[in-house]
Amino acid sequence: QVQFVESGGGLAQPGGSLKLSCAASRMITSTFVALDYGWYRQAPGKQRELVAELFSAGGTNYGDSVKGRFSISRDNSRKRLYLQMNNLTPDDTAVYYCNTVPAPGSWGPGTQVTVGGPGTQVTVSS
Repeated sequence: QVQFVESGGGLAQPGGSLKLSCAASRMITSTFVALDYGWYRQAPGKQRELVAELFSAGGTNYGDSVKGRFSISRDNSRKRLYLQMNNLTPDDTAVYYCNTVPAPGSWGPGTQVTVGGPGTQVTVSS
């Protein structure tokens, strides 16, 4: 069964950026290349929603709330998906998941993204 493992989340300031990664396993590269994928998110107390789609033919689709700020991409050779998130707002706070579209399979653990309010202190360690 296909497995997805998301990473790259964390704490960000409003206006900041994060790049999420998703590693797909238990599928051969040719299968990975042929499928369409999406990034989903689930905020506290809300249903999971699809925010970005990437089709095997190369097209993309974004939810209205993230259009112009988020960018989805893939690396077929590494079987990885990415979500570049710019100009983050507190409304982007959620657990983010990757999966296939239109019918998602098993869900991975997700990665938590928290966008703090003004004055949020973000410490970056080397």
